[in-house]
Amino acid sequence: MFDAHHDVVWRTLRRLGTPPSQVDDATQRVFLVAVRRLDEIRVGDESRFLYGVALRVASEMRRRDPARRYTDDDGALDRLVDPTPRADEELIEKDARAALDEVLAGMPDDLRQVLVLVELEGLTGAVVAELLGVPTGTAASRIRRAREAFSEGARRLRARLERGAR
Repeated sequence: MFDAHHDVVWRTLRRLGTPPSQVDDATQRVFLVAVRRLDEIRVGDESRFLYGVALRVASEMRRRDPARRYTDDDGALDRLVDPTPRADEELIEKDARAALDEVLAGMPDDLRQVLVLVELEGLTGAVVAELLGVPTGTAASRIRRAREAFSEGARRLRARLERGAR
């Protein structure tokens, strides 16, 4: 389970705002919970279980950290990227990840959670509703609001970058 899901759990925790210096510890906590509750995890539902634990661990880590929002990836995301891209592609990808992190960091936690799970991790609205313990309609509403908030954050970032380029 660790080998199959480590990178996804790590990336999810990072995108949910876990401080960069604590992502490895948070990842370990997710898998420790999984080991303790292994008999409760149904075959085929490992991802769903791990996402649920990751949501709670990320939330706890953010609450314990007074700064709460991070956009600096300390190069940690670069270690998960294929090591063979061309230098210009790597620079573009790094800038895109930094922009994504910045927009995500500016979003409220409830909206960021659903956006990360649906748009970046590919979960369905029904699965997200189950993980968050909310009705499907509430999850759908949050997904819609999250997409709107992301679009607005991206628009603001784009405008700021265009002003800085002049």
